[in-house]
Amino acid sequence: MTRYPGCFEALRARREIAFIPFFVMGDPDYETSLEVVRAALAAGADMLELGIGFSDPIADGPTIQAADIRALRAGMTVDRSFQFIREVRRFSQAPIGLLVYCNLIYRRGIDRFFAEARDAGVDGILAADVPIEEAGPILEAGERCQVDPIFMVTPATTDKRLEAILKKARGFLYMVALLGVTGARRTVHPAALRLLKRVRSRTDAPVCAGFGISRPEHVRQLAASGADGAIVGSAVVDVLARNLDNPRRMIREVASYVRRMKAETLPR
Repeated sequence: MTRYPGCFEALRARREIAFIPFFVMGDPDYETSLEVVRAALAAGADMLELGIGFSDPIADGPTIQAADIRALRAGMTVDRSFQFIREVRRFSQAPIGLLVYCNLIYRRGIDRFFAEARDAGVDGILAADVPIEEAGPILEAGERCQVDPIFMVTPATTDKRLEAILKKARGFLYMVALLGVTGARRTVHPAALRLLKRVRSRTDAPVCAGFGISRPEHVRQLAASGADGAIVGSAVVDVLARNLDNPRRMIREVASYVRRMKAETLPR
């Protein structure tokens, strides 16, 4: 069993939802990235979503594309990314999910990638460009290695596909809160809240919303609407990008942002 069930159970008992920041490992460099993750966890992040730098991140907008480039230029590889996770495991047992692209999994070998991810301390893997219809080898590797396969649902997901995803997804369901690529938005789109209601009517599995989530009021709205977690990528990566010339300030501002966002997950 992965770390997800226990963490979601504890959060539900406290009437909280999870705050889950996303970072590209090695952005802007290995050591600073590790300290950023440490600071985010110390500031209250419940789980982590981590990305491996990739040259063609088709689901991501300009902010995370730039983070991928910084990480690649800093020398990040799949090997170094697994080492990074092993180092995180020295100071945290928070659930860790990978958001990756299938090329990285396929090139390394599906079984090898999942086994090495498990050994490093990964709880779940979301291959952003693998649809449920083509996910058989990933599902099989996840089952063998006891790594949860995580899948996305979007406002465009039909009821038939939603049922297929719900049968196979583990860990949590990643609800894409908008149509388009990642990036901070001003509001939570009404379509996302309709999707959340539709998903909630079909499953008790944890549902976490990402894409476009960036403000405290977004987290409040998701919590009030029945989400189990809020995933924030571009907004927190923007903090890194604004402070590339001052790593100490970067770490302080990441911690401050995480504290503000986590505060909105608490019961009122």
